[in-house]
Amino acid sequence: QVQLVESGGGLVQTGGSLRLSCTGSRILLSIQTVDWYRQAPGKEREPVARITSGGSTNYTDSVKGRFTIYRENAKNTVYLQMNSLRPEDTAVYYCQTSSYKAHYWGQGTQVTVSS
Repeated sequence: QVQLVESGGGLVQTGGSLRLSCTGSRILLSIQTVDWYRQAPGKEREPVARITSGGSTNYTDSVKGRFTIYRENAKNTVYLQMNSLRPEDTAVYYCQTSSYKAHYWGQGTQVTVSS
């Protein structure tokens, strides 16, 4: 079955950096549009970044200039490089992709930014 596995979360101070990974199993992320979402306590899940099958990227306004989404096809992995982290970036981060009308989510990875 298709699986997405996130990793790379952790606790960092304001201004720090983390790189999240989303690795696919039984699905080729190199040809998929992949999204990163996040969900903070008490808030709805929100989209953060997207990379399309063609390699185009876009970001929610609050992370533009700080986060970068990219893929490494040889590892079947999509990354989210997060720099200049802020306390408001604290959330569980999920990757998501869709194939043949099915939607797949990873289990999430916690990012905590201390002030």
